[in-house]
Formats: sequence, structure tokens, C-alpha cells
Amino acid sequence: MSSRAFQLRCLLLCSVLVTGLSLLSVRLIQIQIWDRKKYAERARAAYDRSEILPGFRGKIVDRHDEVLAKSIALSTVMVDAKLLEDPVVVVRALAYREASTEDDWAGLDEAARERKLKAYRSMILEEEDPEIIVARHLDQVVRTLARPLGLRTVDLRERIEEPMSRGRLYFAIAKDLPEDDADRLRRLIAENHLKGLRFENSIRRWYTSPELATHVIGYTGEAEVEGPKGKPVFRQVGKFGVEAAMEEYLRGQDGVWDHLKLPMPGEEGSMVPPVHGLNVRLTLDMGIQAIVEEELDAGLKEFISGRGCVVVLDPDNGELLAMVNRPHFNLNFKKGLEQGAMNYALQGIYEPGSTFKVIGVAGALNEGLVSPLTLIDCEWGHYVEGSLRIPDHHPYGMLSVSDVLKKSSNIGAFKVARQLGTGRFFRYAEDFGFGEETGILLSGESAGIVRNTNNLVDFSRASYGYALNVTPLQVAAGYSVIANGGEWIRPRVVRSIVASDGTVIERFKPEVERRVIKESVAEQLREALTTVTEEGGTATRAAVPGFKVAGKTGTAIRIVDGHYQHGHYTVSFAGMMPAQDPRFVCLVVVDDPLTEEVSRFGGTVAAPIFSKIAGRIATHLNLTPTEPLEEDDEESSLAGTHEP
Repeated sequence: MSSRAFQLRCLLLCSVLVTGLSLLSVRLIQIQIWDRKKYAERARAAYDRSEILPGFRGKIVDRHDEVLAKSIALSTVMVDAKLLEDPVVVVRALAYREASTEDDWAGLDEAARERKLKAYRSMILEEEDPEIIVARHLDQVVRTLARPLGLRTVDLRERIEEPMSRGRLYFAIAKDLPEDDADRLRRLIAENHLKGLRFENSIRRWYTSPELATHVIGYTGEAEVEGPKGKPVFRQVGKFGVEAAMEEYLRGQDGVWDHLKLPMPGEEGSMVPPVHGLNVRLTLDMGIQAIVEEELDAGLKEFISGRGCVVVLDPDNGELLAMVNRPHFNLNFKKGLEQGAMNYALQGIYEPGSTFKVIGVAGALNEGLVSPLTLIDCEWGHYVEGSLRIPDHHPYGMLSVSDVLKKSSNIGAFKVARQLGTGRFFRYAEDFGFGEETGILLSGESAGIVRNTNNLVDFSRASYGYALNVTPLQVAAGYSVIANGGEWIRPRVVRSIVASDGTVIERFKPEVERRVIKESVAEQLREALTTVTEEGGTATRAAVPGFKVAGKTGTAIRIVDGHYQHGHYTVSFAGMMPAQDPRFVCLVVVDDPLTEEVSRFGGTVAAPIFSKIAGRIATHLNLTPTEPLEEDDEESSLAGTHEP
């Protein structure tokens, strides 16, 4: 061979070697630097048993700390198919099974046991086919977990193998396990060194009385948020009611526990603890709430109606004691949500009818334009002025201002309001809280519609509760002005924010927004409204034995698709008791009663529902009767009570 050929061959060989080594060096650099994170994560996956530690959502309780909503810890058992099919990962469970059956196992310390496990692990990997190792481990998983999960072995095997056959890499085999059951499974999996199984922790919101105060408490739903490791996770967030309005207080913050069974070199397990949410104490009295729910249901059944609401307020501080809407729904299972989602008390705008007549009377009394005894010519039931025509439900001649309310004269209400004037009338309507949201901490509230068109016909209709729209809560808050001596106080549903150890973090104090009328005028109005429930008034069926009741009926023709639906009514009664010093204000609204047993007016439908509610609330609050209670009254009161 010539020297020249030999040199070429050497050069070619060196080139091949240099090229190969260069490529190998590049690959090593890629693995060590560029792909380091990827391979480190893959290596760690066999050992990393990271779990989300959910931050519990705070409780919702009533004013007496009765729990209304709480969170329950649940766990889901997940299969990680990549690990379950990796013989290097799962072989440790087989090594443990064989090593632990030896006679000396019980007497070995931890270090000796670990050496024996490693020896068996190496032996099994050398002697057995990888597919056999994976199959044996799966058998062990099925035999160990089937009974604790309440499954037959064949069913558990199918739950694992069927998703894997379709290429799924991560899936659940048992959902919503209670915390105690999940802990027992965790211990069983750890003791047997089973691999490819993870736990995902979650929290379910549970409502102790799921059909009480549904529109106040509200509910939660899932939303995607950023988890502790920056990965998206689904968690419960408030969607409605107090759950939504107080989300920033109620929500917790998840933690994470990286408990490495076999730590990677230089790494240790770590934990970021969860932060639990704060508890929300409501103003609701669930005793009163239950009374109202029961009596409204009974009343709607009696008078054949599918929609109505009741609002009960403490007039001295604006606290919401009860709020009931029908239709409603089940908070736990959301049954009836589609039909009952609307909070009628906050969102159901309607023409209030005669309950609005107090606005003009209150303003005229407050301005000194009239007194309760001032006589008003009610034109014997028919008033005409140019194109303006005002009918009355009954012909009246001369009525005092007080009797205008007692008899509920449309003409009398208009004439009193006209003395006040259009501008001042609507200013008083605004001061009583109409035409704007009350600001209660509940979502979706309507402001209603109350506006001055400077049209005499519109003004006349507004004076007796037409040509405007209000919400039931606005009416209850407006009548609280009369009950508390003349101040408009913002309705409240939250009393305080409380930590889990009972420490009060924040108190929500009464918000007195403005004085609307003088205290003396409020007293005059209560006296006039008391006559409404007495003989000759429009609401004698609102009377409660042993107490004076002040209140006002309301009856308005329903509007459907922008047109009055004659023969169909929205009826109401706004009352307070005891009339001299009211402890509560209660508004009852019934939409479209279809009964033929009585005439469909506020005094014949809503008033008797109020009477039954008020009588039971008086007992619940242990109110002392203010009036003589005769034997016949006692029997009548008991007969009209719907016992729980």
C-alpha cells in the first residue's frame, strides 16, 4: 500500500472519529444544558407525589351562628398511566411484596429494609420481562384497592385498562371520596409502595338547609384559576347571592405539598400551607326565615299563585331578617334553578299600587301642607279635569287625610300629592329610596323606574302607585322609614366577617343615609296606617290578635309585554308591628293570584299571609302583646297558624 493511500485512510478514520465525538458532545451538551429541565422532571415524576392542599371556603352562618353553607373536603384517585407502565418505577412494589414476606423483615431497621428492597428491585429487573413486571404490579394494585373502593376486582381492572386502551394518560378511578376514606387509601398505597396513583384534593360546597334562603345565600360554581405551581386548576367561586357578593372574604388560597418518597439528590420535600377563607355572619334569623317560607308557600297554594316574595327588615338598623322568593331552587343539586333563579325581591320590578300612596301623604304632612285631620273632597269616586280622569274603587265624599289611607282613595291620594307639587313629590319618592338601588350586598339588584315626566296624567298615576316600577326590597326599606321615626337606612344582609377561631375581623354597621321625614310625621303616619287594619279599613285581615298593626294594601293590574292584563293583579301588603314601636317591617307580594274564593286584592290575599307571618314572628321574638287578647282571638290565632 502506498504511503499516499495510507494517509488518506488515516485522515478518513480521524474525520469519522472527530465527527462522531463532536455529535456526541453536542448531544451531551443538549442533555446537560438545554434539556436538563425536561429530563429532571421526567426523573422526578417517579418520586414526586405532589398534592394540592385546598384552602377551605369560609362558612356562611346566620345571626345566631347556625351554619348555612360549609365546605367538605373530597379526594379523587387518579391514575398516571406513564408511571403505571414504567417497569423501573413500579418494580419497587413487587420488591416490597417479596422482601416483606421474609422471616427477618419485622426485625430490620429502616436502613436494612431499604438495602433489601434495592437488592430485590435489581434482581427482579434483571430476571423478569418488563411487561411481566408491569402486569404483576397492576394485579397488586387491583387486589389491594378494590375492596376499599367498594368495587369488584374485575370492575376496578376495567376502570384502569379501558381508558389506557384508548390512549388516556391521566384519569380518575374513584371520585369525591370523603376525607377519612381518602386518608385510609393513602396509607394503604404508601404501605404497599404502589405507584402510578395520585390524589387530587377538592372541596364541595354543602348547604345544610338547601331550600331555605336560597336567593340570599346563593351558590358556587367552578372557575379556572392559577394554581400554586402556576398551572391552571378548577376551584369553587361564588356565582350568586352572598356567595358571590362576599367572594373576597369567603375564598381560601390553595397550598401544595411536595412529599418526595425518594428525594432526588439535593432536593427535599416542601409544603406551602393553604389559607382558609373567612366566615360570613349574616343578619338573617333562620327561625324567622323558616316561618316566612312556610307561610308564603301556604298562601300561594291557597290563593293559587306561582310567584311571590316576602321581605322582613329590622327598621331600626336595616338588617334583613328574612327574604323569601318563589319560585326557588335547591342549592345543593340546583334543582329548579332554571325557573327559580330570579331574586324577585331584588329584581322583580312591579307597579306597587296603593302602597305608594304614603309618599304623597308623608311629603304633605312633612311640609306642613296638611294634617291627618285635613278633609279632602274625593269627588264620590270619579274625578275629571280635562283629559285627566281618576277612578276610585269605591265612591267617597269628604275624607280626612288619615282616612284617605284607610280607605285607599285614588282621588284623595292624588289631591294630597298635588298640594305637595310634582317636583317635591318625586324628591320625596327619591328620598324614600325609589328609583335607585338600595345597595344591599346581593348581586343583580334592580333600581326600578321612577321619573318625573312633568305630565299631569303621569303624575296622577304615580300618586297612587302606577306609571312607575319598584322592587319589593325598596318598598320594605321605604316603610322602614315610617317605622323607625323618619330615617332611610340602607338594608344590610351581612353582620360581620369572622375568623375560624371566632375573632371578628370586620363589623358592618348600620348606614343611616338621610332623614326623610320628621319623627312626629312618622308617628302620625303609623297612627293613620293602623286604621287600615282596623274595622272599616282595607286590610282588616292583616290584624294580629294582641297587637296593633300598621300597614297599607296594594293592588295593581299586571303588565304583560307592555300591556295591562285586565283581570290579573299583583297584590301586596306592607306592614309593621307593633304599630307604636315596630320591631319589624314585613312586605308580602303575591303575583297573579287566580283564586275565585275571594276577591283578588292586597287586603284579601297578601294581608292574611302577613297576619300569619307576623303572629308567628311575634312569638319567635317573644314580643309582649300591646293589646288585650280575648279568648276568641287566641283560638282564632292558633287556628290560623301553620305549625312546622
